[in-house]
Amino acid sequence: MKTQVIATLKADYPLPVLLAAAGLARSTFYYHQARLTRPDPHAELKTAIIEAFEQARGRYGHRGVHTVLARQGRQVAKKTVLKLMNTLGLVCKVRRPRRYRSWLGQTGTVAENVLNRQFSASAPDTKWVTDVTEFRIGDRKVYLSPVIDLFDRSVIAYSCGPSATLELTNSSLREAIATLPAGAAPLVYSDQGFQYQHVSWRTLLQDAGLTQSMSRRANCLDNSIAENFFGHLKEELFHHNRFDTVAEFTEALDDYIDWYNTTRISTTLKGLSPVEYRAQALAA
Repeated sequence: MKTQVIATLKADYPLPVLLAAAGLARSTFYYHQARLTRPDPHAELKTAIIEAFEQARGRYGHRGVHTVLARQGRQVAKKTVLKLMNTLGLVCKVRRPRRYRSWLGQTGTVAENVLNRQFSASAPDTKWVTDVTEFRIGDRKVYLSPVIDLFDRSVIAYSCGPSATLELTNSSLREAIATLPAGAAPLVYSDQGFQYQHVSWRTLLQDAGLTQSMSRRANCLDNSIAENFFGHLKEELFHHNRFDTVAEFTEALDDYIDWYNTTRISTTLKGLSPVEYRAQALAA
């Protein structure tokens, strides 16, 4: 910065006076002045970083951008990507999760914690997790109930509505069950919310031949995969956009979940999107 100021002023003022005022040696000034005239060795890489960041709608940090660059065949260190993103002022949005609390006491039957934090799955449709989260749009509320496959972290079904009713959770489960291939019978994991204790939920599971599993009460880490999805959703879509109407938000939500399933890369999935990861696994 001092070098640029001196270079600008030296046509009007004696160089020794400017150097003395800035506290710079003559050799230091000429060294940095020469650097200013050199071409930027990272110009092409910076362009690629900006494109990757903008294509992800500002939702990738340096690790996500690095993965995109690696898929393009570029060999660059993560630290370099982080440094250049800082230089370019490219900052991933900050997560501010807000979770819906559904515990109303024991209103039905509580199932055993069969999953027990075993969040990996060797095949699709063997382990599902679900939960409910809340959004505020002005003076209105919107609740989201997704069903997530632990194999590839894809959202296989979801429903949203103005209240956290039994029908909200039941409808997402019915849609998920409708996607099952013959013979598939996944474990279905949730917290101890009243919706999941209710006889209607348990009946849907039993009729489809599915096993129910529940987390321990008030232990969000037991359902961390659903919590992680909600965190990404709110970080990447909700908290940094303004939605004037519920219809506007739900349209954006549909678009986000489609992007999340088909395009959004995940380091957990070896730098692939859920759809790509599943396709690659099934083709192997």
